[in-house]
Amino acid sequence: MATIYQVSELAGVSLSTVSRVLNNNDYVSKKTKKKVMEAMQELGYQPSSIARSLASSRTSSVGILVSELDGPFFGQMMSAIEEQLRAAGKHVIITPGHSDESKEKSGFEFLISRNCDAIIAHVEAVSNEYLIGLSKGKTPIYLMSRYVEEIKDNCISLDNEMGGYLATKTMITKGHTNIAYIAGPQFKPDASDRFKGHKRALAEFDLTFNENLFYIGDFKETGGNDGLKHFIDNKATFTALVCANDEMASGAMKYAREHGFNLPRDLAIMGYDNVIFTNYLYPTLTTINNPVPEMGKMAANLVLKDIYKHTGITINHVFQPNLILRDSTPSIK
Repeated sequence: MATIYQVSELAGVSLSTVSRVLNNNDYVSKKTKKKVMEAMQELGYQPSSIARSLASSRTSSVGILVSELDGPFFGQMMSAIEEQLRAAGKHVIITPGHSDESKEKSGFEFLISRNCDAIIAHVEAVSNEYLIGLSKGKTPIYLMSRYVEEIKDNCISLDNEMGGYLATKTMITKGHTNIAYIAGPQFKPDASDRFKGHKRALAEFDLTFNENLFYIGDFKETGGNDGLKHFIDNKATFTALVCANDEMASGAMKYAREHGFNLPRDLAIMGYDNVIFTNYLYPTLTTINNPVPEMGKMAANLVLKDIYKHTGITINHVFQPNLILRDSTPSIK
């Protein structure tokens, strides 16, 4: 069986040049690529992933560390990253961190031990300091949906503070002044940023933040269910409910209907993320668009540009949210 070394010798080029051809590197001239391909054909050489790895010190695999494996948010993220990398001949290794510091660190260690060429991580529990330190190691780390100033060139993030601001401002401009807010866990950067945006909108319109209209949920349907129950049990007065993600909004809508609310007449509800089911709820859910597929594709492109030296790629590091207006947020008449 022919070897990569024989291909190199017959083509009269270096091993590294053969490597670049095997890995579709744009820096190889058409003439040189033709010589290498002809040598491969003459020798009957069939490149394998192992050969590519030996030739380039690359494994053509990218690690993906996500908070969870279920749910529409992470499904869209993983699918977009995998599709973009697969189109470039790369494969992914996926592991969850479950928003737990020790599990996230274990996930990083696992992917590094598998000799991934890079890691794309959506992590929420590990500190910025840990990530900065990790980025100095041998395996390049890229962050998805998180911004860390010291490694900003390796981050693909959303302006969540602006998203939280847009959500609450929309309710205010529709005439609502008593606005309840169900936040996500505040140790998560995206949740805390959305809450900051909520408070900024209140302050801009001279509305006082009311602790009695604030509840910290879990980013799941149960958080929306329990949050709305908390407000009702405590006899809070409100006409609008802003939820920090769509799953909690759907949980709140279900609880509201089960307890006699006529939606959206009795309560305006806002979500966040614009996951696939929001347009199928009743009423259809007004939400803030979180362009997860586009961000996942961009994270993959960043790896392709930095690690695999693909050319002609433009990187957008910070995405902007936008309002998706549907039926769940009527104006007060």
